[in-house]
Amino acid sequence: MAAALTEAAARLAMVSDTPRLDSELLMAHALGVERDTLLLRHMGEAAPEEFAALIERRMGHEPLAYITGTRGFWNIDLAVGPGVLIPRPDSEALIEAALEHFGDAAPATMLDLGTGPGTLLLAALAEWPEAKGLGVDASETALDYARRNAEALGLAGRAVFQLGDWAAGIDGRFDLILCNPPYIGEDEAIGEDVRRFEPHTALFAGAEGLDDYRRIIPDLRRLMAEGGAAVLEIGWTQADAVTALGAEHGFTTRVRNDLGDRPRAVLLT
Repeated sequence: MAAALTEAAARLAMVSDTPRLDSELLMAHALGVERDTLLLRHMGEAAPEEFAALIERRMGHEPLAYITGTRGFWNIDLAVGPGVLIPRPDSEALIEAALEHFGDAAPATMLDLGTGPGTLLLAALAEWPEAKGLGVDASETALDYARRNAEALGLAGRAVFQLGDWAAGIDGRFDLILCNPPYIGEDEAIGEDVRRFEPHTALFAGAEGLDDYRRIIPDLRRLMAEGGAAVLEIGWTQADAVTALGAEHGFTTRVRNDLGDRPRAVLLT
């Protein structure tokens, strides 16, 4: 197995920035075990037949999360697949910003606009066990994943998901509003894995990547409960533009950086 992993990592170096990690995760997936268990207990065994096919899929730039069908985010694991935006660690900055804002208090009601597979809403519900939330998305495929993730995490009783166009038709007020909208400009270069496989409707937003912020931010005040907050994900070059949009609509804004120390979340109050 060690030789198979070394050979696979050498091949994956052509398509991945983390070839050894990818090969180990795919081997663990083929065996039906966690990566730690693979490394501790199975390295002396022969590679399973399924492993070669998984490597070929990754060589074709298919995202690792689509191949394994899962991605960890914050303190939860989410099922993901084609048609769904894959959760990124940088998006955890939104949960961190919300935790910092509320401190010892706790939001009772949450809204996740563009929920995808339930990423932000389910992570927040897991953090605040008394809260309830609504997730909205324009994709039935994403909502199907979100509902299944809520069920798997034991959160289905506190999460409702519905088809929608951002905030259109939503009348309630929420303590915490979360949103990771499309924010890539039309002409921006993106990785081959993303370009070929992930849904472009969840990625691109006009020439500057700002089109959806211009739709979302004007609706936030009517949706926000007294003392509430909204947290929006941004591209790392968009902090000035998005905070300016927030100020235009009467919000006080604060920017939080991601794990790479780049601007990633804008808190609006």
